[in-house]
Amino acid sequence: MGAIWKRLFPQKLKYRLFMSFFILILIPFSVLHFYNYQRVELVIQQKISEKSHDQLEQIIQSLEDVMSIAFKTWIMLEQDLKVKSILLQPEEGSILGNKREMEEKFTSINNSLFLLNPFVYYTVLDLKGNIYTSFQPRRALKYDDYKSKDWFSTVLNSDSYAKWITNDENYVSNDISSSKQLLSMYMAFKDKKNNMKPYGIARISIDYNYWFKSVIHRSSRDQSYFMVTGDGKMVAQSSTELSLSEEAMLRIIEGGEKGYFIDKTSAALVNYSYIPTLDWYMVNRTPSEILFSEIEMMKSQYFLTFAAFMALFIMMTFIISSTITRPLYHLQKKMRDAVHKSLRIRLPQDKYSGEILELTRTFNTMLDDMNTLIQKLKEEERQKEAVHFRMLLSQMNPHFLLNTLNTMKWSAIRSQNEDIEEMCVALGKLLEMSLNSEIDMIHLKDELELVQAYVHIQQIRFKYNLEVEYEGEEDTQFALVPKFSIQPLVENSIRHGIGANGDNIKIKIKISKAEKDRLRIDIIDNGIGLKEAAEQRPGRTRRGIGISNLKERLELLFKEKGHLILKDAEAGKGTHARIEIPLLLSMPYEMLNGKQQEMGEV
Repeated sequence: MGAIWKRLFPQKLKYRLFMSFFILILIPFSVLHFYNYQRVELVIQQKISEKSHDQLEQIIQSLEDVMSIAFKTWIMLEQDLKVKSILLQPEEGSILGNKREMEEKFTSINNSLFLLNPFVYYTVLDLKGNIYTSFQPRRALKYDDYKSKDWFSTVLNSDSYAKWITNDENYVSNDISSSKQLLSMYMAFKDKKNNMKPYGIARISIDYNYWFKSVIHRSSRDQSYFMVTGDGKMVAQSSTELSLSEEAMLRIIEGGEKGYFIDKTSAALVNYSYIPTLDWYMVNRTPSEILFSEIEMMKSQYFLTFAAFMALFIMMTFIISSTITRPLYHLQKKMRDAVHKSLRIRLPQDKYSGEILELTRTFNTMLDDMNTLIQKLKEEERQKEAVHFRMLLSQMNPHFLLNTLNTMKWSAIRSQNEDIEEMCVALGKLLEMSLNSEIDMIHLKDELELVQAYVHIQQIRFKYNLEVEYEGEEDTQFALVPKFSIQPLVENSIRHGIGANGDNIKIKIKISKAEKDRLRIDIIDNGIGLKEAAEQRPGRTRRGIGISNLKERLELLFKEKGHLILKDAEAGKGTHARIEIPLLLSMPYEMLNGKQQEMGEV
């Protein structure tokens, strides 16, 4: 039991004091206050929900009043003898006269009932092919189109007076109404003196989006309002920037006729009420920061004060207990961190005195001496690698220069033509790059230009019996490659290709991107192949250094990530050389700046 207690309870004095204070005072006191504040928040939440439900009921009542007035306008139209006469006997008047009289009736109704809310539109159809509207339609109205609708025959044959459609297509001109859908009521005019025989159809549509915005505009700006269908589709909302989460929409549909809850996704209080006539929900959402702004301020002030006193008490406890133990613990921690941070650790000497100060100075001196020794070793290693690399690179220049000068000499003696000028230009490119020993990596497109210059010299040498094909991806032209990495392989292909196919040398250079961000360079020739080349090698008077040079340079630059592979070509004749190195893209500043400007203009 004693061993378990020692493991659970800290052994150091400063941690014991803190643990006792934390368990016996801080935790009970904090839990009690959090519980009380949660109770206060629940009471405030209930009060605000009741107020929000009252607002929602007022908005719903406003919508039902508009729908009731729309029904009354139908009654006024049905009881109007002039309207009945026009619908039953349109031939007694002219078409324009009938339309003018009907439009005057619509205007009169709007002025008397919807003067402040001009969002109700009328469409009246007789049974003789005439249509009368109180608005300018989006497109020409055709009677046959209306007659083919399902609701046309349904309304004429129905015993009920009205049929509400909540998702009726908006047929009003865009200049008047920009809403996608309208709330429409379809009713039949029936002749009571003639056995309730229908003589026309009325469609009274409400632009509920316009009504919704006008009603919400008078409500609180700190809240958001939504209208949602019974299957969870958004009908209208007070702000296009805000929307209900899927979780909130599901809880509204499954929650019954009315209720409220906290939406965790948006951290807001959501209230909703059901509209049975339309199978819609009116929803109100209030952000939590508005609901509990005052209590949160009080809570913050109280807990900040409480935390300040607790922190002060803890700090004084730690100061007293740490005066003795801190120096040794700090030294112990620094010695442990020295291994993980490459010995780049120093202890402050101005905080200690006596034996601790001497121990700190000795520790810092030891770390300084070790860091100095490590830096010297690293610098010496880098210098050795740089000298070795430049030595290997410089070995290529005399070898290639000798071959090129011999070619130029024999070409001048043999033909005395302008080939010498072209060879000099190509040779100048190669010599200029080879003499720049400070650059180890160049763009792939520059390396290919060097290869083309070298190939041009060799084409003149072999009377253009040398054919080189280039294949590559456009986005690899600014990949970084070692200088003179492709030329030795091309030179090797030309050397072993002479006479292999009737003096017709073909070389293919293919550039591609491999997986895991790697660049692949393939050089394939139709020469004698690796086996025959190995058999001819003992008879050479001068040992070739191009391939071995390239392998050592790849190892120095990329370690185990750079590879040079030589194998027989797939066709069975020739050699296939492959270089694989990391794909390092370095676009020139001019092009990068140009792209940024283009993006800025867009």
